[in-house]
Parts: sequence; C-alpha cells; structure tokens
Amino acid sequence: MRKFKLQVQVSADGYMAGPNGEMDWMKFPWTEDIGEYINGLMEPVDTIVLGRKLAEGFIPAWESGPQGETQEAIDQMNNTPKVVISDSLSESPWKNAEVAGGDLTETVNRLKSRPGGDMIVYGGGTLVRDLIGRGLLDDLYLFVNPTAIGTGMPVFPEGSYQRLDLVESRVFDCGIAVMHYRPQNA
Repeated sequence: MRKFKLQVQVSADGYMAGPNGEMDWMKFPWTEDIGEYINGLMEPVDTIVLGRKLAEGFIPAWESGPQGETQEAIDQMNNTPKVVISDSLSESPWKNAEVAGGDLTETVNRLKSRPGGDMIVYGGGTLVRDLIGRGLLDDLYLFVNPTAIGTGMPVFPEGSYQRLDLVESRVFDCGIAVMHYRPQNA
C-alpha cells in the first residue's frame, strides 16, 4: 500500500498558520540543503492531496510559475496529479486534479489502495487536523520555523493524543529544522 505523508511548515510553538491564515512568520529564503531534502521527499510521490481552500490558491500559483522556483520544480508540481478533498465541489475546475468527497477515512483508504507511488498532503489546516486526528497519515514531516507566533491554526487537533516515533531530525542552514515523525499506529 502507498504511503501517505504530510509536509507542513510549522512555527516553533506548533501552528501552521496565524489566526487569520497568516503565513508571514515563515523563514525565507530557504537554503540549498532544505531544497535538496524536499526534492528527496517528493521523489517517490505521484499524488498531491489538498483541501479545497488550499487548492484554490496552490494550484493557480504553481500554474503561473512562481518566482524563485526552478522550472523543474514548477513542472513537477504542475504535472503531479492532485486530489482535492472537498464536499462542496462536484468536479474539479483545475487541470490534472480530481475531486474526492464523502467520508474522509473511506476516501483516504481508497486513495491509498490505488497502485502507485507515495501521496503527500500540504494542507489545508482543517484537512491536516482531520487526517492527524483520524490516524490516516503514515509519516509527518514538520518543518519547524524558528518563530513562535503565540496563537493560530494548530497542526494537531485540540484534545487529540497521539504517540509519535521520531524517525529523523535535521537542522538546515536557513535555521529550519525538520522533524520526521511516524505515528505509532502506522
């Protein structure tokens, strides 16, 4: 069965966005070593999973060829098939993306049972918390930024309790540290 991975930027105090979705706390520019790590993380991935709200900004941003990204990265993001988890969309308005709705656990298990490489989710916030809360992720890659924001959108759902095994930790030259965890139930 394919692996389902989370890659998310988090603040040092565990938030993936500010209270109004702010992302201005993230550390940029990235250094070459973090780029190489993310390329390696993405190598076995053949499906990107997104929540509807994130997809509305993410997909068009990559289609327009964001500044500071290599053409190789742009092509990889645009050419990798996407699944948008949504109960409000009936069909995809984007190229190379399908919509999946209904029961989240059934949807993820159906996606994981398909043949192919790994799947990766970048967000959005509600989707990430639901995936974590239901134990549907195989690996969590938390890119911890050297910033504490005090409040916002937490990565882990309130009241959830999950034991995680630390698989790897690494500090990059830009000051971001990746914490690779595997849920003990995975």
